[in-house]
Formats: sequence, structure tokens, C-alpha cells
Amino acid sequence: MRFKKIYSITCSILLMLSVNAYAETNNKECFEKVSRGIFKFNQGFDKVILKPVAKGYNKLPEPIRNGTSNFTSNIATLLSIPNHLLQGEIRLAGHASGSFLINTTVGVLGLGNPAGLMGLENQKEDLGQTLGTYGVPGGCYFVLPILGPTNVRDSVGMVIDNNYLDPFARVTWHEKEIKNISGTKIDYLGVKAASAVDFRGDNMTNFESLEKNSIDLYAATKSLYLQNRKNKINNSSGDEDDWGNLDN
Repeated sequence: MRFKKIYSITCSILLMLSVNAYAETNNKECFEKVSRGIFKFNQGFDKVILKPVAKGYNKLPEPIRNGTSNFTSNIATLLSIPNHLLQGEIRLAGHASGSFLINTTVGVLGLGNPAGLMGLENQKEDLGQTLGTYGVPGGCYFVLPILGPTNVRDSVGMVIDNNYLDPFARVTWHEKEIKNISGTKIDYLGVKAASAVDFRGDNMTNFESLEKNSIDLYAATKSLYLQNRKNKINNSSGDEDDWGNLDN
């Protein structure tokens, strides 16, 4: 089983390198027609499911919404810590570790954010960003069903994060017990769904403005995603939230 995982990761990396080379040579998307089709599917999913749920979520009391946002952000810190270390950012890894410990205990499982009041930085990191800091190009841009925009580097990074670097994913999605802590796939999907709803609800007005003012919404979303990823790799984004609250 472990050999199969290593084999699949190796194949993914080789695919990333080969497609990156193709994309760099041609300087264009590799799967634009397919991506546009998936983008339309995602728009339908958003219209029928995600947006209505997010509207209902926004009607909840602010303490509940803040607690949900804090909770999902705290869990995401578990992935940031190893990626800070891989980037050689020892100080930020220490801040992230301290933030997780304080928010999980004093902040009651991360529902509160006392670490933020103490000045501890909690910058989100993933392997796609880590690879980017080492100069690995993004390669082909494409769109995944439900998950949305990505590129070859970030999608390969996501696979490795999920299988090896993210303790939360290993405990829940892969159902591996770590230090007597266990979970299920339902826990994983629940947290991911809560993160998506919180993000969608927080950016309700921004999404509507983007859709209203864009001649080509697909192209605008692509530009926004790529700029945001570039900012995060360079640690130059002024907003720690995904997509910089859609204002880049």
C-alpha cells in the first residue's frame, strides 16, 4: 500500500514537470475548453447549492459565524506548520504551532482566536506555495469540479498535502489514528464544507460584483486566482484569507 502511494506521488510529480514544460513553451492553457465546461458546472453548483446555503449562513448570529471561521482556520494551521518548516520559515512555524496550541486549548477547540490577540502570526501555507518558493512554475491552469481553479503545481501539492503533510486529513479522510486521535471521512467533509460556506458567505457581495463587472467571468476568475497565488508565494498578500477577499 505504501509503495502504491509513493508510486502515485512520483507519477504526479513527473506529470507536473512534463506538463509544466509544455505550458511554459506554449504559454497557454492546456485544457481551456474542458475547464470552461467545468467552470459552468461549478457556477450551476454555486447557484443551486452553495450560494443559498451561504445566504442562510450569513443570517446566523455573528458569534456563530466567527466561531466557525476560527475553527476551520485553526484546523488549517496543521497543514501550515510542516510547510513553514519545508520553506525554512522557523519563526513562522513556531508562531503557527503556538497559535494552534493556544486556540485549541484556551480558545476552546479553535472557536476563539486568543492567539491572534497575542500577536501570533498564522499565515496559511500549502505545498503548492512551498514548491512555488523554490521556483517550481505553476504549469497549466485548469478548473476542477467543485474545487475550482488550480494549476498542475498546486494540484500535485494538494495530493501530497492530503496524503502526507496534513495531520487532519490523515486522521479523518484516511482514518489513521495519530496519538490516540481518530476521525472519519464525514469529519473531513464537514470541515471542508464549513470552510467553503464560510468563504462564500464572507464574499457574497464580492462575488456578485465580480460577476456583474466581468466581460468574461472565466478569464477574470483565472486572473484573480493566479495573482492571489503569486501573492501568497511571495508572502505579499495583505489579506490572509483565500483569494484575498477577491480584491486583487
